[in-house]
Amino acid sequence: MNIVLKSLLLSITFLNACGQNNKSNKSYSKQNTSSKNSKDIAVGGPCDRCDVMFEGMPFVDKIMSEASIADKTEPGERMELNGSILRKDGKTPARNIILYLYHTNAKGYYTPSGTQTLGRMNGHLTAWVKTDENGKFIIYSVRPAPYPNRKVPAHIHILIKEPNKTRYYIDEVWFDDDLLITKKLKDEAEKRGGDLIIHLVKNNNNTWVGNLKITLGLNIPDYK
Repeated sequence: MNIVLKSLLLSITFLNACGQNNKSNKSYSKQNTSSKNSKDIAVGGPCDRCDVMFEGMPFVDKIMSEASIADKTEPGERMELNGSILRKDGKTPARNIILYLYHTNAKGYYTPSGTQTLGRMNGHLTAWVKTDENGKFIIYSVRPAPYPNRKVPAHIHILIKEPNKTRYYIDEVWFDDDLLITKKLKDEAEKRGGDLIIHLVKNNNNTWVGNLKITLGLNIPDYK
């Protein structure tokens, strides 16, 4: 009974927060950001807990093409990802695509902030970014660590929200120097959005820098 009551209270809290956002900015509902919008085409198949991307999300016109997942006080090695998103043809830049990203801290843990409810399991290292007119975006953060005592490569989770489509997940971003990446894991990867194993190099500022290319619809079920 306690578990059921707790889940109910969390749901009510989230719904109330959504209602407050809609009241404070009527244009929010017109942006088709909600996965429950009746006009959104369902793509990507089941997406467990994916609605968490909307908790705390800024209004669409406030989401920029550059975002920081980690602030300057966050422990760890600094990292910069230069991203580009293409349409399914693999050539046309995709503008105004929203990405929700999250990852572990430098010790491999998801550490929540005091304001998170549904998103507590994702930790505080989260951000939203929106592609510019050339399909580009930049993410600043710290390099995530693998889960402690588990054989899971360090990774970044990404959810995507396109206009007029439901949100969906793509493959985790891995790093090619991670010794936990095995041939078996590579073979089992769905490659949703592409092959997202990226190469990082350190620049003169001692920051890990890498390029991330995503192709919309690639290996995404029911994509139209």
